[in-house]
Amino acid sequence: MTQSRITLALAACLSLSLGSALPAQQAAEPAPDATTTPEAAGGFAPVPGDSVSLDDLVWKKRPVVVFADSPNDPAFIEQIRRLSERWPELAARDVIVIADTTPDPPSSVRLKLRPRGFSLVIIAKDGTVNLRKPAPWDAREVIRSIDKMPIRREEVRNGALR
Repeated sequence: MTQSRITLALAACLSLSLGSALPAQQAAEPAPDATTTPEAAGGFAPVPGDSVSLDDLVWKKRPVVVFADSPNDPAFIEQIRRLSERWPELAARDVIVIADTTPDPPSSVRLKLRPRGFSLVIIAKDGTVNLRKPAPWDAREVIRSIDKMPIRREEVRNGALR
């Protein structure tokens, strides 16, 4: 599945779960640079798993990866909805949401993290896996988990980020 078709599928899932459609232009545009696009756009825009490399995000972003075997998975739809509700707080913590709903062919993200069915994976800025969850998790808990990370605590102490 191409990146634009995945993006459109994600937009459709969001519009179904949130009850409002994303602008067609936002849903159809591929992400030219996965390290800046969602935050630069100012809105919630999950990046397809096949268009990003976790290695490129080390020390730049905190990946929150949502896996499912289909974009129609109710757990996937619920997790994306929960993350979108608290997007400004997540963006303030340098989060990039990666959505991977295509198990075949597997993306490099899927090969590296090896999920089974639905999975939520939170990765620290240094590239280490901080947390894995087999069910949707409240965005507030995701934020708390990030705030407990040593790198995030150092950022707050230094006043580097909000």
